[in-house]
Amino acid sequence: MLQKREKVLLLRTFRGRTLRIVREHYLRACVPCHSPLCALPAACSHDGKLLSSDVTHYVIPDWKVVQDYLEILEFPELKGIIFMQTACQAVQHQRGRRQYNRLRSLLKDTRHDCILFANEFQEQCYLPREKGEAVEKWQTRSIYNAAVWYYHHCGDRMPIVMVTEDAEAIEQYGSETQGVFVISFKDYLDNFWPDLSAAHELCESILQSRRARESESQESHGREYAEHLPLEVLEAGIRLGRYVQGTLNVNKYRAQIEAFVRLQGASSKDSGLASDILIHGMKARNRAIHGDVVVVELLPKGEWKGRTGALCDNDSEDKASSEAPSEPMPTGRVVGILQKNWRDYVVTFPSKEEVQSQGKNAQKILVSPWDYRIPKIRISTQQAEALQDFRVIVHIDSWESTSLYPNGHFVRVLGRIGDLEGEIATILVENSISVTPFSEAQLCETPVNTPEKPWQVSAEEERRRRDLRRTHLVFSIDPKGCEDVDDALSVRTLSNGDLELGVHIADVTHFVASNSYIDVKARTRATTYYLADRRYDMLPSVLSADLCSLLGGVDRYAVSVMWQLDKTSYEIKTVWYGRTIIRSAYKLCYEAAQELLDRNFGIVDEIPELKNLDEKSKQARLEELAGAIERLTDIARHVRAKRNRCGALELEGVEVRVQLDDKNNIHDLIPKQPLEVHETVAECMILANHWVAKKIWESFPHQALLRQHPPPHQEFFAELRKCAAAKGFTIDTRSNKALADSLDKAEDPTDPMVNRLLRSMATQAMSNALYFSSGSCAEEEFHHYGLALDKYTHFTSPIRRYSDIIVHRLLMAAIAKDEKMELKENLLSNKDLEELCRHINNRNRAAQHAQKQSTELFQCMYFKDKDPETEERCIADGIIYSIRTNGVLVFIPRFGIKGAAYLKNKDCLVMACGRDSCLEWKPGSLQRFQDRIISTTTGGESVTLHLFDHVTVRISVQASRCHSDTIRLELVSNKPHKDPNSELSQPSPLLLKSDLVREVTRCAEEAQLAQEVVAHAIPEEEYLEYRQTKGRSLYMLLEEIRDLALLDVSGDCGM
Repeated sequence: MLQKREKVLLLRTFRGRTLRIVREHYLRACVPCHSPLCALPAACSHDGKLLSSDVTHYVIPDWKVVQDYLEILEFPELKGIIFMQTACQAVQHQRGRRQYNRLRSLLKDTRHDCILFANEFQEQCYLPREKGEAVEKWQTRSIYNAAVWYYHHCGDRMPIVMVTEDAEAIEQYGSETQGVFVISFKDYLDNFWPDLSAAHELCESILQSRRARESESQESHGREYAEHLPLEVLEAGIRLGRYVQGTLNVNKYRAQIEAFVRLQGASSKDSGLASDILIHGMKARNRAIHGDVVVVELLPKGEWKGRTGALCDNDSEDKASSEAPSEPMPTGRVVGILQKNWRDYVVTFPSKEEVQSQGKNAQKILVSPWDYRIPKIRISTQQAEALQDFRVIVHIDSWESTSLYPNGHFVRVLGRIGDLEGEIATILVENSISVTPFSEAQLCETPVNTPEKPWQVSAEEERRRRDLRRTHLVFSIDPKGCEDVDDALSVRTLSNGDLELGVHIADVTHFVASNSYIDVKARTRATTYYLADRRYDMLPSVLSADLCSLLGGVDRYAVSVMWQLDKTSYEIKTVWYGRTIIRSAYKLCYEAAQELLDRNFGIVDEIPELKNLDEKSKQARLEELAGAIERLTDIARHVRAKRNRCGALELEGVEVRVQLDDKNNIHDLIPKQPLEVHETVAECMILANHWVAKKIWESFPHQALLRQHPPPHQEFFAELRKCAAAKGFTIDTRSNKALADSLDKAEDPTDPMVNRLLRSMATQAMSNALYFSSGSCAEEEFHHYGLALDKYTHFTSPIRRYSDIIVHRLLMAAIAKDEKMELKENLLSNKDLEELCRHINNRNRAAQHAQKQSTELFQCMYFKDKDPETEERCIADGIIYSIRTNGVLVFIPRFGIKGAAYLKNKDCLVMACGRDSCLEWKPGSLQRFQDRIISTTTGGESVTLHLFDHVTVRISVQASRCHSDTIRLELVSNKPHKDPNSELSQPSPLLLKSDLVREVTRCAEEAQLAQEVVAHAIPEEEYLEYRQTKGRSLYMLLEEIRDLALLDVSGDCGM
C-alpha cells in the first residue's frame, strides 16, 4: 500500500527566481534494490543492471563525494557502487545539468558496476527533513539511513562502506551499526585500493584544488561564493528596508575590485542614501555581472571603503591599488540577483602556449571577454587552438556558487583579431546592436518610386492636408551631402504684419503603419546607429533617403507646427498643428546659409536651385532667401534668450563626430563651435518639440511620450567646483540658471580652453535624459534641466528616432480628438508606453556607446602603425583637466582625445625635469594637492603641474590581444607643444581627423584585398543600402552633442 507524503522543492528558474513547489510524494514497501543478494527478488522486481556478486563490499558515496569525486568513481576498477537517489538529486540541483547527465550516463553504462537506488521512495528509507535542519545534514542522514536498510535488506551478508567528507558524520555513524562502516573517501582509497595509483593521484589533485578554494572562501564553507537568498526573503527584506535593490555597474578600470550599485525604485527613496553603493571585490559581488539588477545588504559603517583615486591600467586591474582610497562611502555586498542581464559576449581564446599549459586533454577553456567588466568565462570546446586568432561570441549558461567563473558555450566566430570589420562587428555585438538587412516582407510595404513609376501626391491626401506648396517659402538647412532631411523651415509676414514661423517634419507615420513589418523592425532598432565610418538606418532607404526625406524641388508629406508671432516682440499668439504638403524650395548646407545670413552672396554657386536663373531673378531670390534666414535668426535669438533667462545650459561635447563622403570614408568632423545658423535652426526644433510635448500631454495626460532631464546629484559637481576654484572661479550649482551664469563668467581671456573644459566637466556631472510615459510620474518631474523647459519631447527626427514616430501618432490622435474625429488606431497604455520607453532608452545608450567605441577604434588604428618616437603627429599639445594621486588626466584638442598620463610608473620612478624642460624617470615621490601635483626626486629636483597647464604629450597605442586597443599618453615636457608646421597647428584639427579616418579606412581595405577575403563580400548596392546617408540633420548634431552630457561617462580614464 502506498503512503502519501508532501515534498517541498525549491527550484531555481532560468531567470534566477526561486520557486517553492509542493508535490505529492508516495512511499512504497518495495523498490528495486538491484542486488543479487536480495531476499525478496520477486517483490523488488529488478530491472536493468544488477550489482556484481564477486565483490567483497558495497560502496555508498555521500552526496558530496558524488559531486567532487565523480571522475574517480568512474574508474572501472571500483565495483559495487550504490548511488542513492538523494545524492543524485543533489548533483542535479547543485552542479547543473552537465554533471548530472554525466552521472546518468555512468549508471546506464553496463561496463560499470554501479546502480541507482531510489531511497526516497522506500517507506523505511525515507526521512523527512526536520525543522531547522540544514539540507546537507539531511542528505547525509538520509543516505546513511538508506545504507543501514540496504545492509539489512541483503540479509546482513554484504558489508557496506559509506564514504563521506563530513567529519561529524564519520564520528557519529562510524561504529553505530555493525556491518556499515563510515569513512572518508581518501581513507577508503588508502585502505581498499592502495595500488590504484591513478586514483590516488587524481584524488590528491582534487584535494589540493579544494584546499585552495577553501582557503580563499572559508566563510562560505567550501563554496566560492555565498548562496543567493530566496526570492521571497529578498522581496521581504526590500520592503522592510533591510536590503536595497539597484543595477550593478562595474568600473572597467578596476573590474576586479570596484563596482557600484545605483539605487532604483523604492530603494532610492526609502534608503536615505545620497550616493551609489560600493561593492568592493569579487566576493562581495557574489556572481553578479555588470548590468544585473541586484539586491544589496549594507555593511556596517566600520567596514565601508572608498573608491581609489589613482589612475589605473586595465592590465593590472586585478591588483589592489597601493594608493590611499578616498573618503569611505556606503559599501555593501550582493545577497541576491533579481534580474540577470546576460547577453552574448565577445571573447578571445587563450594563446597556444596558455592552452598547452592547461593540459593536452583540457576541454574546459577560460576565455577572456572583450569587455573588461565581464569575468572570464569557462567553456567546453576542442577548438581552442583553431580559434585563438579570432573574436568569438559565447553565451553564459550558469554561474554556480561553487565555481570561480561562469560557465558558457560557443556561439559563432565574428572575425580576426585586429581586422577592421571584425572589430566593428565586435562593437555591435557588445552593444547588442543587430544590423540585419530589411526583409523582403518589410520592403514590400514601402511605396514604389522609380523613373518608370514615380511616386505622386494622391488626390485624397490633397483634400485632407493643408497645401503649402504655393503659399510658403520652405527650405532646409543640413550638412553637405545629407540625404535624410527630417526638417524644413518657413517664415513669412501675414496680412496684419505679424510673422508666421513654420517647422515642417517628415510625415513618416503616413508610410509606416502601426504594427506593420517596418514598424516592428523600427521599434526593435529604436534609432539609427552612427559609427565613425558608417551608419545603419532605422528605416529602409526608400523612406529615409527618398520619400520621407524633405528634398528640394519635390512634393513631400509633412507634419507641421506653425506659430503666429507678434511682429515686434515675437511673442506667440496662436499655434496650429496638422498634416501638410510642402515643396522645399532650397536644400541649403550650413555654410551657405551662414554666408547668406552674413549677406555674402558670393555663395550663390553652391545653391543649385539658383544656377539656371538670370542675374535679376537670381538676385531677387537671394534677397528673399537671405531675408527669411535673417528673420529666422532674429526669432531664434529671442527664443534662446527666453530660455537662457530660465537657466538653459550651453553644454560642451568632447566626443568626435564625423561625416562621410560619397565612398563612405570620413570626410570631416562635426564642428565643436557651431555657426550661428546652427543655433537658429536648433532653437526652432526645440520650440517645436516643446509645443508638441504640451499638446500631446494636454490631450493624453497619462500616456504621452515625453523626455525628462532630472537635476544632477550635487556631489557629481565636486570636481567641477574644485577645478574652477583653481582658476579663481566660483561655480554655483544650486540650479540650472545659477550653473549657466557661473559657466558664462568662468572665462580665462588668455586660454579659451579653460571654459571649454569646465563645460565638459559640467556635462559629465549631468544625469541621463530619458524618455518616459507621462502617466508614470508626477508633473513636477517632467522638467528638462538642460533646456530649462517644463515639458519636452522629441518630434523633429522621425526618420532616425522611433520615439518621434510615437510622438507623431500621439499628435495626430490629439488633432483628431480636437476635431471630434474617431481615433484610427489604439494608443499605447501607460504601462506599455513605459516599457517601450525603457527599450528606447536602452537602445539610445547602446548607440552612444557604439559611436564612442568606433571613434576610439579609428584613433587607435591610426596611431598604431606610427612610431611615437619619430612621427611628428604623435607629439601634441595637451591640457591637464584633473589631478590624480599618481598622474593627471589630459585633453588633446587636436585629436579630441582624453586620457591618463602617469607621473609615477610601475617601477615607482617619478617624472623629473631634464634638459629643455623634457621629462624623464627618476627615483622620487609624488605629492598631490587639490589644484596641482608635485613630483620630487631623491636628489631634490621637483616638477609642479597645475590644473589647466598646457603640456607636451606623446601619443602611442597600448595593444591588447583580448580587449580593444587603447590610446596611451606620456608626458614629454611640462611646456606647451609648439608645432613646427604652422598650417597644422591651430587652423583646423578637423582636417587632421579627416585624414586619420580616411587613412585607416584605406589601409583596412588594402589589407582586406591582400588577404583576398572575398568569400562573403556584400554587393555594393546592398552594402550602401544599409549605411545610406552621408550627413545628418542640423538639429540632430546639436542634440547629440547635448546628449553626450547626459551619458554616464564617469568610468572613463579610470575616474
